[in-house]
Amino acid sequence: MKYLLLAIAILAEVTATSLMKLSQGFTRPVWSIATLVGYGVSIYFLSLTLKTIPTGVAYAIWSGVGIVLISLIAWLFQGQRLDAPAMIGMALIIAGVAVMNLFSKVAAH
Repeated sequence: MKYLLLAIAILAEVTATSLMKLSQGFTRPVWSIATLVGYGVSIYFLSLTLKTIPTGVAYAIWSGVGIVLISLIAWLFQGQRLDAPAMIGMALIIAGVAVMNLFSKVAAH
């Protein structure tokens, strides 16, 4: 259940970040409100996650998965291109989160 709450937090944050571009600097009210709601949902579910997952572990997963997902969305829907260093960096982030979750004693609590 704790990882489901974290997944909801991640998806809400990625959605909000994607919508932020549509808000055009918070000048378009509907997209601006949707962005703020998305961030609110994200922070709420992240706060629930922190009851059962250590802060550093939860945040590493949240930010790492978020970076990869938002980069994928930007590539698929916003025409952004990812060069080799960007992809290598994201692979290192994924590897770091995996190492933390698989081998850290902090993650086991």
